[in-house]
Amino acid sequence: MNNQPPTFGPHLKGFPAGHAELPREHIAEQGWQLLRGDLALPLAVIKQSALRHNLHWMCDFCAQRSLHLAPHGKTSMSPELWQMQLDAGAWGISFATVFQAAVGARHGVPVLLIANQVIQRAELDALALLHAERPALRSLFLVDSLGQVDQIEAWAAARGFKNRLEVLLELGMAGQRTGCRTAEQARHIAQRIAASPALRLAGIECYEGTTATCDHAKDRATVQHLMDRVDAIAREAIACGWFAQDEIIFTAGGSAIFDLVAERLTPQLGRPVRGVLRSGCYLTHDHQRYTRYLCCVGERLNLRETLKPALEVLACVQSQPESGLALLSMGKRDVSYDLDLPQPVWRSHSNGGAPQPVPSHWRIDALNDQHAYLRYDPAAPEAEWPRLGDTVASGISHPCTTFDKWRWLPVVDDTYRVVDAVTTWF
Repeated sequence: MNNQPPTFGPHLKGFPAGHAELPREHIAEQGWQLLRGDLALPLAVIKQSALRHNLHWMCDFCAQRSLHLAPHGKTSMSPELWQMQLDAGAWGISFATVFQAAVGARHGVPVLLIANQVIQRAELDALALLHAERPALRSLFLVDSLGQVDQIEAWAAARGFKNRLEVLLELGMAGQRTGCRTAEQARHIAQRIAASPALRLAGIECYEGTTATCDHAKDRATVQHLMDRVDAIAREAIACGWFAQDEIIFTAGGSAIFDLVAERLTPQLGRPVRGVLRSGCYLTHDHQRYTRYLCCVGERLNLRETLKPALEVLACVQSQPESGLALLSMGKRDVSYDLDLPQPVWRSHSNGGAPQPVPSHWRIDALNDQHAYLRYDPAAPEAEWPRLGDTVASGISHPCTTFDKWRWLPVVDDTYRVVDAVTTWF
């Protein structure tokens, strides 16, 4: 772990003004209660009970299928949450960039899976430095073109770099993100990596998450076609001796249809296979987009319970300028809006009352930088109207882009008492 753990203080949005800086271990001692207004809003919070549920749910899911977990750390960029995942048995942590991976390495992550192409000289320099500083560190990144191999080899020759970097061959899909589009392309790249003095082929990677539709037949067909391609190139690579070691890594899995790829991550190839899921949003989940996807996962697996939303953004009703409209004290600087707008889930009166579900006619239909437009039915009973000073908690869609708006997030119990806190390192 980092030798100098961060402190929490008034430099952080939502932390009490004038309060002395605190180490994490003293956060719970403050007795802060959000329902009585001890911290200024807006504030993104993590519900401890849902967090623990999700952590154990995914661990059990992987254990039942003999899979390993390398959750995508870019979701939270929170060393405290990564450590929680590692302590629960995660094999490593996935990242999208060398910068993110370096943050992970500085906080004790032993295996860095960079689920992206590394090609820039500055990033290769940084990766080499990480390994020089930490000989026991393991890192892997993705390759999807001969040109990338050429550039890495040119960098290694120019720097006098004598080691071989571990890489995964990435298979992609037409119209989607990165990755080889054809079997011929994948074959040539795998062969080229095997002959490279700068690289070692450790396995195969793919990503299916952007194709999720919640149409069971369509999603299954898409995943089966993708994993058939992974299986075929793996068998050819084994036959040709292109893999650098006996164990082969198969890795896939976003946070939407991970159950379908999980069925194909440990094929019988006559060699040890380490199947690695990279789902990242599972830990905090959300109230909208991933909730819909997990309903479909539950249907396919015949489960009554899957993941629970753990991330909420609390705001204050700060203005009621006209009938049917209230303005909340949160906006684009505080909450995600890239996939869906946040939606209110509970309210608490300014006198500190217990949370109550919001009326069904409440909705947020727009955000400014610092405001959310809460619409309600003015014909409804006045008791169902938002009241000035009330706390309104909103459920979010896509946790990644809520996390990156905060440098700390309190962890709360079911009564919204602050019991812990985490940092983010974006």
